[in-house]
Amino acid sequence: MGSRTIRRPLVLALALSLLPTLASAEDLLQTYELARQGDPQLSAAQANRLATKEDRIQARAALLPSLSGSVSLNRSRSTSQGGSGSDDGSDLPAGAMFKSESTNRRSGLTASQMLYNRASIKTYQGQNVLSEASDFTLESANQELITRTSAAYFDVLVKLENLAAAEAAETALQKQFDYASKRLEVGLAPITDVHEARAQYDSARAGTITARNQVEDAYQALSQITGQPVRTLKALPADFKPALPESRDVESWVDNAVQNNPALHAQELQVRASEIGVETARAGHWPTLSLTGGYSDSATWGDRTFMGATRDAPGNSSYGPSIGVELSIPIFAGGRIQSGVRQALARRDAAQDELERQKRQLVRTTRNAYQTLVAGISEVEARRLALVSAQAAYDASQVGLEVGTRTVLDVLNNQRTLLQAQQAYATAKYNYLQNRLLLEQAAGSLDVGDVQEINRLLTADAATNLAPPPSGMQ
Repeated sequence: MGSRTIRRPLVLALALSLLPTLASAEDLLQTYELARQGDPQLSAAQANRLATKEDRIQARAALLPSLSGSVSLNRSRSTSQGGSGSDDGSDLPAGAMFKSESTNRRSGLTASQMLYNRASIKTYQGQNVLSEASDFTLESANQELITRTSAAYFDVLVKLENLAAAEAAETALQKQFDYASKRLEVGLAPITDVHEARAQYDSARAGTITARNQVEDAYQALSQITGQPVRTLKALPADFKPALPESRDVESWVDNAVQNNPALHAQELQVRASEIGVETARAGHWPTLSLTGGYSDSATWGDRTFMGATRDAPGNSSYGPSIGVELSIPIFAGGRIQSGVRQALARRDAAQDELERQKRQLVRTTRNAYQTLVAGISEVEARRLALVSAQAAYDASQVGLEVGTRTVLDVLNNQRTLLQAQQAYATAKYNYLQNRLLLEQAAGSLDVGDVQEINRLLTADAATNLAPPPSGMQ
């Protein structure tokens, strides 16, 4: 698992390093590169991984030798005065003063090496497992970045197509309103046709305003991920035909998900770490053995003053090495160790339950993603045919209105149906692309190659073929 974790980021970095650095992206792949560099959520995941790696280093330090040094310098003064008799036990003459000053210097080195400490050993083993889990967590964050970026990117394209459809509907309904007004003036249409056309036109104007706001919000959502404005997007061409990415059945996708999903692997390692945590807690009952040694050097000197006469006090010094073995045996800790064991067992059980929950959720998510993708192929084609039919019905009603076989209400209803068909077709197309990426993510195989594959399908210029972004986004 470790080699697989390392290999993928290297391949990803190599592939993305070949891309030019642009102020604004033009396609999905370049947008993803901007997101990889500027997304704070991915940056936080990378920082958390580094922090976990440091926990491993700190746990290893408890198994290695330690060396410390110390230096101290102390100076003390004392004054004594004799009493009028010997009741106080003083041997000084009455009124006599005795002063002394002394200086003490001490320096040393202390070294220790843990010979046996089961708790420290298990802690280090647990941190090794958590360090490996952090690699899978980061891989999962990288895959999630792809789907978050693509979802925001496709949402902009959907909102642009919705805006284009809304603007076209507004223009068409304005013409219907003008047409009904002129027919009313010459007595060829009732006032109700004018009111109905005006109501539909006003509603279309409101819909266009809403669509513009949605486009602006979609651009902002994409910029939130990339960290900078993304102005020019590539969209699907008009002749787009969806297809399954691979001829695998749903069970194959589920098996791959259970075996390769990085988030599931990370949780499996969390379970393993919690099991080691139980052993660490139980190790509190075990004795510890340490080897200690050191070298110290100390000296003391000073002077004494008695009845005005000062003389040096005898000094002393000592130095030399020391070595020993320290055995510590826990006897009673007030129930703390037993409580720690129970706590570790509860955390292990919680981690196991979370693993089972994630596994069941992953199986369900993978099955649903596959079924949604398969159904999405048929849905895209059905929505396309529905759009063709809605356009034909609208055109026919326009002709029928001119020759007197259709009413204004018929045209308005067909215009509404056409608008809904255009919006549904746009949503179905980009949902299909997103579901392809979500299926690969569930299977644990999502990488930059999948982004490149989707990106090759985006050949149309969204800014040219669709409605332009709001002026505030320029």
